[in-house]
Amino acid sequence: MMRLLTGATESGDPSFDFVPVTVLAFGPFVIAEGRYRSVSWVHAWTVTNGVITQVREYFNTSLTVTRLQASSSSSSHCFRRTLWESSCVSDSSGTSMPGLVLAI
Repeated sequence: MMRLLTGATESGDPSFDFVPVTVLAFGPFVIAEGRYRSVSWVHAWTVTNGVITQVREYFNTSLTVTRLQASSSSSSHCFRRTLWESSCVSDSSGTSMPGLVLAI
């Protein structure tokens, strides 16, 4: 998708079908997830005033979106709340996928 957005490939290039299975928004962040053949993908977009200003693209990676908040009892501690986890990364072959945490 990054190649398509940056103009490195033509929009008619059939090498990758971008069909999201899940699309969720968390404030200015939009998460889209899908699977194409054996490739699972997640895109994390930052949207400012209706314009995509940042794109993060992950392939064959389990992504967890987490909100970090300062604890009310102490400013030196924080807690995290999981907002979303990848679901398209399951692989029947038993191979493990790297995992990332995207903190918003």
